[in-house]
Amino acid sequence: MHTNDYLFPNRLTRRDFVKLGASATIGLAVPSAFADIEPAQQKGVESKTPVKIGSGEHTYESVPGWGELPAGMKYGFGCGIIVDSKDRVYVTSRSTNPCVAVFDRDGKLLETWSNDFADKVGYSVEQIKDTAHCLYWNKEGNDEFIYFTENSSGDKKLGKRVYKTDLHGKILYVIGNVEKEGSTSQKFDWTNPTDVAVSGNGDIYVVDGYGSQKVSRFDKNFKHIKTIGEKTKDGFGPNAQHGTFNTCHGIWINTLKSDPEVYIADRHNDRIEVYSLELEYKRTISGEVRTPCCFYQHKDKIFVPELNSRVSIFDKDDKLVSHLGDGREPDGKTAKKDNQTDPALFAAPHALCLDSRGDLYVLEWLPFGRPRKFKHVSA
Repeated sequence: MHTNDYLFPNRLTRRDFVKLGASATIGLAVPSAFADIEPAQQKGVESKTPVKIGSGEHTYESVPGWGELPAGMKYGFGCGIIVDSKDRVYVTSRSTNPCVAVFDRDGKLLETWSNDFADKVGYSVEQIKDTAHCLYWNKEGNDEFIYFTENSSGDKKLGKRVYKTDLHGKILYVIGNVEKEGSTSQKFDWTNPTDVAVSGNGDIYVVDGYGSQKVSRFDKNFKHIKTIGEKTKDGFGPNAQHGTFNTCHGIWINTLKSDPEVYIADRHNDRIEVYSLELEYKRTISGEVRTPCCFYQHKDKIFVPELNSRVSIFDKDDKLVSHLGDGREPDGKTAKKDNQTDPALFAAPHALCLDSRGDLYVLEWLPFGRPRKFKHVSA
């Protein structure tokens, strides 16, 4: 693979969106992302009245209409959401149009990445949609990069890879299920990778969360250093044997303590496993976490999207400070009937990020993605 290969080479600009909107005789404000959703759901998601979630220091107000797409485009199941150093927000979902949408912090759609790149990598947008998963943003020196994780596909030749790209989707390195190795490509045996994290020294950590349940560490050049982990075989739940995972879906390098630590979201064991940078077990966080998906660190807090209908916030000592938008009944198992329509509730948070001002962006594993912005406000 050459360094001039682009994951999504044909890109739409703001001018293209205007033309697209004109041809459909409707403007950019049309909420076509929800065209396939029942009217009641559309009404709930598109409420024009801001609502507040959280309390005290962690109070957020919804921003109605943020993340809407122009006519002819829609989200699929929400996969990943990241923010770069200029507070541009990148949203990827299981959709062919767009595969990735890029917004400014106010919700202005800047560009989309969608058209196939068969001549470069051999994938179509339909194949991208079928394998799309999480994103990870990292600044390395003066440059910024995105790491894409790819799930497996029904076609064994597709998926099971991790890409490193620039902010324009230019592929710099790919590791995993590649046809041949080269200066920018490497074979590695993943079955279904789900997330990436990068430490301060450039080491790269990948979880095979939908597959082998292994956690692998590489140096900044993707030289393999160590792999740990296996599937939990019995004793499922927070007390499962350490080093075994039941969907190690997300990974993060927590830098809030004196020594950085690796946080692993062991989703269906309802716990967070904490390791050293050398992948040696340290402790478990459980009790106040429910199906954790991944992590995002902002200032002195760790934010955790929980697939089971809420977002949780922890301090540097792993103490819970807030649950946001709990879309479950008090039993924690029964979904509230309006958690897909009520703007104050979450149904299935899959990923989140925060911008430089502390505003929160949440993406959900729903057929319509439901990317939403919550502005950080006073209580």
